[in-house]
Amino acid sequence: MEAAASPETASPAETQPKTAVRRRPRKAYTGQTFVPKGPLPEPDRKWFLVDAAGLTVGRLASQIAPILMGKRHPRYATFMDMGDGVIIINAEKVVFRGDKWNQKLYRRHSGYPGGLREIKAKDLLAKFPDRILQHAIVGMLPKTKLGRQMAKKLRIYAGPNHPHRAQRPEPLALDTLRAQ
Repeated sequence: MEAAASPETASPAETQPKTAVRRRPRKAYTGQTFVPKGPLPEPDRKWFLVDAAGLTVGRLASQIAPILMGKRHPRYATFMDMGDGVIIINAEKVVFRGDKWNQKLYRRHSGYPGGLREIKAKDLLAKFPDRILQHAIVGMLPKTKLGRQMAKKLRIYAGPNHPHRAQRPEPLALDTLRAQ
């Protein structure tokens, strides 16, 4: 039987301590990610009613866009339109902070030389009260065919009345503070 080598007779490579390589622990795959396969039936869409009176435009838009995309649901998939519909009333009573009513410009171009058209936010509110919110919300959606499809589920009305009683919209309480 061979005896174990004593520390005096061991080679220098064997006497140095071994350094362990630290590795990150691997995350276990739980298999709970929802990936729809094949043609799916039309999802059950809910409709929500939002009163925009006294709400700030950007804060309101940042909470409505995820609803239209469907990010509130566990079945969310980036390549499918799984979102709900939103009806916004009292769009003429939205609020901007600071002096944005006079400073903010909405621009569009006809495509011809000299075709740039600008309109101030207060003038746009006077002519088309719903377009301020529409511009803000649609600007937060994807710029694809799917984003245009999501934008079709958005209905904006200047006053307190809307013709969507058949959809039975649920009032949506947003966690946005009303301006004072």
